[in-house]
Amino acid sequence: MAKADDNIQITIQKALAGSQIAYSTLLDTFWNGVYGFQLKRTENENDAEDITVQTFSKAFDKLSTYNADYEFKTWLITISKNIHIDLIRKRKKNLETNASHDVVKKVLDDSLSAEDQLIREQNLATLLMHIKKLKPHYQEVINLRYFKELSYADIAQELNEPINNVKVKLLRAKKLLAEVIRRK
Repeated sequence: MAKADDNIQITIQKALAGSQIAYSTLLDTFWNGVYGFQLKRTENENDAEDITVQTFSKAFDKLSTYNADYEFKTWLITISKNIHIDLIRKRKKNLETNASHDVVKKVLDDSLSAEDQLIREQNLATLLMHIKKLKPHYQEVINLRYFKELSYADIAQELNEPINNVKVKLLRAKKLLAEVIRRK
């Protein structure tokens, strides 16, 4: 177990240094644990998935505050619990006051990554067929990024979500799409 903990700590350090592969590894390693926890808690697949996306978004944004004295999964679950509590409070408040949605901050990101370029070069008809196998909100984020060529900031504005949520959703959508293509 100590070896696995060491590997996680190394991956966290790489992520802090800016490695997208490290972020992807953390997402792959802990996604099912956080999602499963929230699925039991919310008993709703959509809520569980949204909370999990927000959990990773917040965790990646605040990764520098992680204390290595504690299990990384425990830290993620704690973030996840707090997001769920906030969601319940927000829904309750919205029911009571019909509060309006938060304004999304604009952040520019117009550059295409290597993954973006590879996806663009795929056979369009086959790619569309595979994309249609994803859940609608993943289809939407892929459509906005790769077909409408919107920046992360524009997608965040379009979906009325924080930019980090968009980045995590897009990362997750690409992973799921890759799995669908591999299964073919």
